[in-house]
Amino acid sequence: MILSPEVLTILILDTIFLLFASIAFILSIKIFFRWDINATTPEQYRLEKQSFLTATIVKYIFAIKLPLFLFFVFTLDKISSQLTGAMCAAGVVDATAYGNYLLILKVINLYLFGLWLSLHYLDMRRVDLPYTRLKFEFFIIAFLFLVGEIVIEGLMFADIDISKMVSCCGTLYSTASTSSMGEILSIPTPILLSFFYGSFGLMLAAFWLRVKYFFALSNIIFIVIALVSLIALFGTYIYELPTHHCPFCFLQGDYYYVGYLIYTFLFIGTFYGIRSGVMEMLGEESWGSYRISLVFNSLYVVLVSAYPVVYFVRNGVWL
Repeated sequence: MILSPEVLTILILDTIFLLFASIAFILSIKIFFRWDINATTPEQYRLEKQSFLTATIVKYIFAIKLPLFLFFVFTLDKISSQLTGAMCAAGVVDATAYGNYLLILKVINLYLFGLWLSLHYLDMRRVDLPYTRLKFEFFIIAFLFLVGEIVIEGLMFADIDISKMVSCCGTLYSTASTSSMGEILSIPTPILLSFFYGSFGLMLAAFWLRVKYFFALSNIIFIVIALVSLIALFGTYIYELPTHHCPFCFLQGDYYYVGYLIYTFLFIGTFYGIRSGVMEMLGEESWGSYRISLVFNSLYVVLVSAYPVVYFVRNGVWL
């Protein structure tokens, strides 16, 4: 087990999250079953005060959790120097059986808590608080995901053995890999580009035609295709090395931390795209979300596309 200052910070914050989220979870169950906005009883008055307390807890958890995710990635990259064979965060993620599941769960939770906040702010804009029961029902589900993340995170850090040799990113993200990653990296470039720009084109078409549900669905599809194409193709132009497919190394200073910008664009763009679909389900106007989604997804496409173009202009060949 590694107990660096960064890891201890994460574990302490996880404990605090679990404590306050458990309080919010208990209150959410109570509010969900007993809430009646038309009632004038002392119990309803208490529930209204408890709903504000619960919402405040959830808001502060998300406010800390968002930068903590970036700190988590930074921590993985820093402790990689303590593991034999690891060159970046990829080696730490692969050092245990929990790493990949934890990373996926953390990303899912960012979307879930972000959607909860959107629902909360929408609820607070109306005097009749129409989405109170719904948002606390949603938090009950989100809480289970949060607990799963905290448990898996503790298991991952506890399971790391610094005396054990791990694989480097060059081995994990290689076309010679026998895992599914090797098959993904073997996808021909024309097909990969067709899927990438095609999925973005579908998003543009959905925006132009104002097909709101399809716009949200296209964002979900775009997340997967964007990450696959980033690892398989665009990342190699960031490194200027055709065999380097790591999705973590460009988070380092050697590449001007551009990875943080890339992932931020992708998260904001796809989050607001999915949010627009949720707002449509609730019958709420959400054109602001559509525009934000389109802007940040476009920035993502322009940024990752610029690397191959600049490389070709400078060298006259493709990788």
